Amino acid sequence: QVHLVESGGGLVQPGGSLSLSCTASGGSFRSYSMAWFRQAPGKERELVAHIRGGGSVTYYVGSVRGRFTISRDNAKNTVYLRMNSLKPEDSAVYYCAADPPPLLIFSSYGRSDLWDYWGQGTQVTVSS
Repeated sequence: QVHLVESGGGLVQPGGSLSLSCTASGGSFRSYSMAWFRQAPGKERELVAHIRGGGSVTYYVGSVRGRFTISRDNAKNTVYLRMNSLKPEDSAVYYCAADPPPLLIFSSYGRSDLWDYWGQGTQVTVSS
């Protein structure tokens, strides 16, 4: 079993920045692909970014590309999401997720139902 805990959410003004962290316990973190999803009220849960175990392969949804950065520190069992130039439409509950081996194929990463482990979520609100 893998337990994930997110932190770092809060209220930020448009154009501001925020960093989220997700720390994992249990399992072999380095071998897991990790992802950040978000869900706004009335909307589907959306893949924001994911990162392979080694940290060298990443993906970002087009709406955040160039503004958000996903990274990981395997020594700390932690994945991060640095969010810059935040917009009101970025407001959502942000969740981290883990995919142990055998890993999902690239085209399946956006399917939230295929990720095995989830954190409780952290609220991000972008508002003036």
